Amino acid sequence: MIGSLQLVARIGGCGVLFDAERVDSVVEVGAVVPAPGASASVIGLAAMRSRVATVLDVRALLGVERCPEEKPREGGRAVATIVDGHLYAIAVDSLEDVSTFQLGAAPAGLDTAGEWDFVTGIGEGQQETLLALDVDRLVARASALA
Repeated sequence: MIGSLQLVARIGGCGVLFDAERVDSVVEVGAVVPAPGASASVIGLAAMRSRVATVLDVRALLGVERCPEEKPREGGRAVATIVDGHLYAIAVDSLEDVSTFQLGAAPAGLDTAGEWDFVTGIGEGQQETLLALDVDRLVARASALA
């Protein structure tokens, strides 16, 4: 059985996988301009390669909240992807590797038909289980988060 190429990243201490075919690039986000009226997961807008990107912080979706003393994210590393013709930058704490993974089904206790619909499965990392994320669903969920 052939695996799929995945980008391994960390978001709020959680190991995640992005399908490499859906990753446009990995970027350093510079200045971010707030987007008034946007959902809580939208950090703001940033210029990337002469285009405007919506910068997303998806920690709340993964159940990892920001510490009260931690400032909201501004800049840093992100996974850039295009969804419905729009450029998004999904903020990550770190990028670890690109590797081939055999993806298994998501755990039965995870509500993949509801709030966790952006998790498509799991991959076994060296010392932990990694969540495989669907960027289309992740962006849709983050954009709608109140």
